[in-house]
Amino acid sequence: MTDGLSGLAGWPGTHRAAGWLAADGRAATAGEIDRSFRLASVTKLLTATAVLVAVQEEIVHLDEPAGPPDATVRLLLCHASGLPFDGSKPIAAPGTRRVYGNPAFELLGELVAERAGLPFHQYTAAAVLQPLGMAGTDCVGSPAHGSSTTLPDLLRFADELLHPGRVLAPETLASAITPQLPELAGVLPGFGRQDPNPWGLGFELHGEKAPHWMPPGSSPRTFGHFGQSGAFLWVDPDAGVACAALTYEPFGDWAATAWPALGGEVLAAASPTPDL
Repeated sequence: MTDGLSGLAGWPGTHRAAGWLAADGRAATAGEIDRSFRLASVTKLLTATAVLVAVQEEIVHLDEPAGPPDATVRLLLCHASGLPFDGSKPIAAPGTRRVYGNPAFELLGELVAERAGLPFHQYTAAAVLQPLGMAGTDCVGSPAHGSSTTLPDLLRFADELLHPGRVLAPETLASAITPQLPELAGVLPGFGRQDPNPWGLGFELHGEKAPHWMPPGSSPRTFGHFGQSGAFLWVDPDAGVACAALTYEPFGDWAATAWPALGGEVLAAASPTPDL
């Protein structure tokens, strides 16, 4: 029986690693699993999780004002605050467009740091990395795109998303992967305009998007993120499968084909086989 990761060998570049976890405890990895890789925008998943812990601790509130006038923490998390991909000047009214970008997550890091009374990377380490045993993860850089990690650490984080409770309460995660303003359209970088373009609280949602980087056979409820560094993480809660990959090869046309193909192999290998 295949481990679902054979496609990794055909990826471009010289350094790569990938793996998956199933809710029933099965797992597989391939490649340079001890090497550190840049997460780029997959960093946003760690940042969103830290912000959600701050919400659980009641030092931050989802519907409090934050960012541009009339925006909130919730709208910053789901890329609906009106802020652009880069820069501080809004390009849309809050709640009217899905405008993916980095400034919203920079602001979220600043807000949590102010409320917690310590640098955001220290809060993230205490709230997320340490409870999950992610000793190989560095989150000192930008809350939007500055972290790096190893495959085992990224899979430890994925395990929390499959089995919440150590960091995120199950009800918190359920809220985070519920579409926020689900009717909003917007551009998904690398894949064009999506209408609608569903997003949760920091977590991108598969929905019915096409083309897309997640496997076409995954549930519409599949959630995760990818980064320009060539990293991705997705979790299919219906199949009970999480998959992660890290590379030194930046995102490009190759990934738009290779990532869904690998994901399809993983789902075939990792999804439970019905009893006959």
